[in-house]
Amino acid sequence: MKELQQSDDEPASQERQSEGAAAGRRQRGARVLQTGLRTVVVLCLVTTLVHVVLVFLHVAPANTVSKRYTAAINAWVYPYFEQNWRLFAPDPDSVNRQVMVRTARTGADGSVEVSPWFDLTAVDNSAVEHNPFPSHTTQNLLRRAWTSYTETHGGDDKARTERAVMIQKYLSNIAADRVAAHSDGTFDFIQLRVVTQPIPAPGAATSSGSGTPAETRLLPWWKVTTHGK
Repeated sequence: MKELQQSDDEPASQERQSEGAAAGRRQRGARVLQTGLRTVVVLCLVTTLVHVVLVFLHVAPANTVSKRYTAAINAWVYPYFEQNWRLFAPDPDSVNRQVMVRTARTGADGSVEVSPWFDLTAVDNSAVEHNPFPSHTTQNLLRRAWTSYTETHGGDDKARTERAVMIQKYLSNIAADRVAAHSDGTFDFIQLRVVTQPIPAPGAATSSGSGTPAETRLLPWWKVTTHGK
């Protein structure tokens, strides 16, 4: 009878051990998951704190810390987290700008094929016109990229700082991506031409003879990563 009772107890004991092992695995899995979640939360909090500090230093008046870490602050803020006070003191454009781009590619025989000018501004304007909810990107991406370019390059189109190089690449990428979306061929170089026409003051004469002439700025050819379809 004792032997029979012992044999009956063995499966029950093994079952309890199996359940205990499974419970232990579940507990270890829960601990690993909790540790992972804590790590993710901590990383998010640290990243958010660093972002807030860097943006604060960017918008705050110049001080010892911001002057010392200018390169690091600009590298983090520009071009995606740029901050300014125009929400509270808007500074609308006083000019109309027409940004155009053309492309060039080198054939197998060494010949260079240059495309006609493509009006990037007209594409943006057509997307905004009659649209009750135009996107921020359509309205401001190209315009702000060009404004940043003129601020960092002056009138000679030479990039003398790391930020100027970054802004030039940023503008180049925007133009290349947009023309690629409307082009069937490939290209290796792009060139921008920007025509700036001042907006006359309210009540000013608007006849062709009295208006301020438009200013045309032709940028150098820029090498880009091969684009196209």
